[in-house]
Amino acid sequence: MKPLAAALAGLVLAACGGPIAELPKAPVPAGPGIAVKAEAVPLNPADPKQNRVGNFVYAGGLKLTSAQTSRLHGLSDLDVQPDGALVAVGDEGDLLRARVALDAQGRLTGVTDATLAALTGLDGKPLQGKDEADSEGLALLPNGDLLISFERHDRIWLYPAKGGAPHAVPSPAVKFPFNEGMEALAPDPLLGPDAYFTGGETTGRTWSCTLAAPCTEGPKVSLRVGFGLVAARRMPQGRTAWLLRAFNPVTRSVIELRITDTAGAVVDRMTLRGPLTVDNFEGLAAVPARNGPGQDGAVRFYLISDDNFSRSQRTLLLAFDWKKPAN
Repeated sequence: MKPLAAALAGLVLAACGGPIAELPKAPVPAGPGIAVKAEAVPLNPADPKQNRVGNFVYAGGLKLTSAQTSRLHGLSDLDVQPDGALVAVGDEGDLLRARVALDAQGRLTGVTDATLAALTGLDGKPLQGKDEADSEGLALLPNGDLLISFERHDRIWLYPAKGGAPHAVPSPAVKFPFNEGMEALAPDPLLGPDAYFTGGETTGRTWSCTLAAPCTEGPKVSLRVGFGLVAARRMPQGRTAWLLRAFNPVTRSVIELRITDTAGAVVDRMTLRGPLTVDNFEGLAAVPARNGPGQDGAVRFYLISDDNFSRSQRTLLLAFDWKKPAN
């Protein structure tokens, strides 16, 4: 608004006798902070009383939106810490930081303190274009450094915890199918504080890496027809959680969360398909369960969906508590 128009508008408001808002006493930074609206979703819209899928107990779910940005979309992976700190990446080069809110029973109720920023390139400038900004996997190292894997232009970059431009780190020396690369990326704490592992979406091949050494190929994840590997996380007692996704026009999205032991044998699995609440889940986090059923040795899983910036999909964040079933 031009100065003259602003002055006239002020006179009109004064003449109308309406209250004039007091100006802030100090400058207010614009900043990247955003308010996230979290709308609760049931596990099964057709049966709101359903609260579990096998041994996986539903601990709340949310549909996430924001009226303050057009960038809260395409979330492809996440990490959640025991204190509730959340970090997620979007497949057009966005970095979301926030906190999960839980009620007294430990159920997921909201997302607070959210900020959204653009991932930068090696030159420190925001990434430009889908071929460079397609961030898919995320691994938060113990020292706070963040590893992010990219598709299309396949690579893994380290974003320092103290800020500054990223740099490339070891990644598998293979050529992935276009747009079907390293969707799965996770820390590998048993192998060291700088260790991580990654997996190819359509092949199920996995690799173990460290910041100081080349990647070496590991076991292959068995994939049923139509499924791809989209996320993974290490668990206590040498177990690993794998997130697998399939989609076709008939069944729509079908998601499998598979837990394996050190030998690769399946310990348990959960399948999400209609009429359950399901979408294009691509991100997985695993933390010790705080409260609720099976808290003795239980794991809390968080799943996040990539809505592909589409009106026909949703950004969903679901929580499940799991404990190894008795033999």
